Amino acid sequence: MLRYLSADYIFPVSGDPIKDGLVALHQDGEIDAVYTAETAKSINEPIERLNGIIVPGFINAHCHLELSHLQGKIPKNTGLVPFLKAVISQRTTDENEVLAAMEINDQHMFDNGIVAVGDISNNHLSKSIKKESKIFYHTFVELLGFDPAKAEIVFNNALELKSSFSPLPASIVPHAPYSVSEKLFSLLREYSETHQNLCSMHNQESKAETDLFLNKSGDFLDFYKMLNLRLDFFKIRYQSSIRSILPLFSAKQKTLLVHNIYTSLQDLAVVSACGKDIYWCFCPNANLYIEGRLPDMDQFLADDFKITLGTDSLASNDKLCILSELKVIKAYFPELSFAQTIRWATRNGAEFLGIDKRFGSIEKGKTPGLNLIENVKGAELTLSSSLKRLI
Repeated sequence: MLRYLSADYIFPVSGDPIKDGLVALHQDGEIDAVYTAETAKSINEPIERLNGIIVPGFINAHCHLELSHLQGKIPKNTGLVPFLKAVISQRTTDENEVLAAMEINDQHMFDNGIVAVGDISNNHLSKSIKKESKIFYHTFVELLGFDPAKAEIVFNNALELKSSFSPLPASIVPHAPYSVSEKLFSLLREYSETHQNLCSMHNQESKAETDLFLNKSGDFLDFYKMLNLRLDFFKIRYQSSIRSILPLFSAKQKTLLVHNIYTSLQDLAVVSACGKDIYWCFCPNANLYIEGRLPDMDQFLADDFKITLGTDSLASNDKLCILSELKVIKAYFPELSFAQTIRWATRNGAEFLGIDKRFGSIEKGKTPGLNLIENVKGAELTLSSSLKRLI
């Protein structure tokens, strides 16, 4: 038996918004058909009429579920380097506390209409949560090692951690240009040439990262001193971090660049010309929480870059909610339409994670999950918009 849902608008994402559209679905959530207002007149079954916009389930392309226990513990607007120091000093705590926080916030993400997550992990603890979750997870096992002398040890440890997540999908990824040595990047490239290895990396999240690569100055020098790490091996690059490390990525992998607050037009031109499959991820609430600023999103639109959205962690956000991220974008970039940004929150993330045959759009045969966005203005979000998960 089919269930019929109609709303002021259906946003299939695979096509234009449908005013007074209708979606028919099976009991397991599989989409049977999508109707226009005209073709829906042929339906002679009970129809649930809803006020608002029906959209596919959200894709959270960048999250750190394992940091959920740090919610509210780290001050806002400190800048990235003090934030990193705070995370390092507070992330280790009672294992049961960490697990309980992850379990609670896995459910919160589900309630907030999220159906799939690209999640960063530095240990195995999240596996038990992910294994039982109603959400699809791809785990990014993070490489952290700026000292080239330790590159092989760090990489082998990451291989072991990735293996421990089996049979759940996982891959090995670099944390950031300022925390992964060139040798470690090279080991990752070699691995990615012969293994399917979806990649994600924090990119240009602070001015300090730019200062380090341009002239070996800035806040990261004190950070490395705290870690007792000498920088004799690091040479000034005289260019941005992304331009410095982009040649070290394998052309055989999709790569997600996350945050991008300080990404310039020149950087975008270099990425466009590199011939690699690059996606971009914005985490607006986390950017405001840590750095007090957002990326210049307008400059990403000229060449129709593949943009996704993430929540980052509860160390840098008040909640794991993609609608909240969309509302921040609406507040700061009101010229961007919901028809445009909903693709960032759904289809693009599903394509990056390689799960778009199931998620990301409302199309026959898919089970994308359905969300109702209420308190809207026509086909646009408002700052008071809210969400109800339909399936």
